[in-house]
This record gives sequence, C-alpha cells and structure tokens, in this order.
Amino acid sequence: MNFLEERIVKDGIVREGNVLKVDSFLNHQMDISLFEQMGEEFKRRFADKPINKILTIEASGIGIACIAAKYFNAPVVFAKKSKSINIEGEMYVAEVESFTHKCKNQVIVSKKFLNEGDHVLIIDDFLANGCALQGLISIVNSAGATVEGIGIAIEKGFQAGGSVIRNLGYQLESLAIVESMDAATGKITFREQ
Repeated sequence: MNFLEERIVKDGIVREGNVLKVDSFLNHQMDISLFEQMGEEFKRRFADKPINKILTIEASGIGIACIAAKYFNAPVVFAKKSKSINIEGEMYVAEVESFTHKCKNQVIVSKKFLNEGDHVLIIDDFLANGCALQGLISIVNSAGATVEGIGIAIEKGFQAGGSVIRNLGYQLESLAIVESMDAATGKITFREQ
C-alpha cells in the first residue's frame, strides 16, 4: 500500500452513492506534506516528459498542482468555472460535467496562458467519469499544445473515466486507484499498480 492509499484508509470516509470524503487532507483542509509526496511522485512518473505548464481545474486540483509545479519548475494554469470581469481577451472554453456536484459548467482558460508549443501536465484530485479531463484535454488541443500526461490523486477505478482516458492514448498516472468501496463497512479496496 502506498502513502496515499494509507492516508485514504486512515482518514477517508466512504458514503453512500460512491462518495469518498477526503476533505480532511486533500480538498478542503490540505495536508501540504502529503502534497509534497504527491508532487515528488508525479515528477518521478513524468520525469522523461518536457513539461513546461501544469493545467488543472478549480478548485480542488489547484493545491496539488501548485505543489507539484515546484518539482517541474513550471507555472500552474487553472481552468475557471465562471467568467469574471478579470478575464480579458480571447479564451478557450469547454463544457464539463461534475460527478461530485451533478452539474455542467463551462470552464475557461485565457488564451494568453496556454500556447502552441506548450507541453502540459494535467493534474486533478479525482477522476470519476472523466468529463473534466476531457474538457481540459480539449482546451489543450485547441491551444495547439501537447498533453504530455495526466496526474490524478485518486481514481475511482470502478467508474469509466480512467478507461476512457487511457483508451484515448494518454499517459494517465493515478496515485491511488479505488477498486471498490463499501459505505456500510467503510472498507476500501485498491487496485494493484
């Protein structure tokens, strides 16, 4: 069992509806020491890639992406879920559906922060159905940039997202892949990697 799987077993809470609550260390309160380990591991898994930008989506992926960015010496760009008066100029836009929030959002990245020739590592906290990742991939492709890889903290292996993204030919590295969860017992089973 790896460091993230151990932390999920220790502090994660399984709820009905295939919900895994990790808000005490990953996406509400953030354990920066854990994020440091995750950043190091993403760097190890993508060490041979010429990554010069990290892309994530607001809000829960931002903390992980920022810590990981230290190891790649690259800036973080995050897709915003709503247009504000602060976003100027042309934008890349994709529609994504959130498994957690059960809604569709348009996500936006300013064209001045993602360019042709960029080599992008996409980072996010969870992978369930893969819709958010497909939206981010679409934005990278629209920019004429290259998706060098995708780093996910926790993948729900019993949902289709991981298979969909891998079948598209991307290097997808998930630090923990949950094979099954039982809300009644709290038991979590991880996929061997």
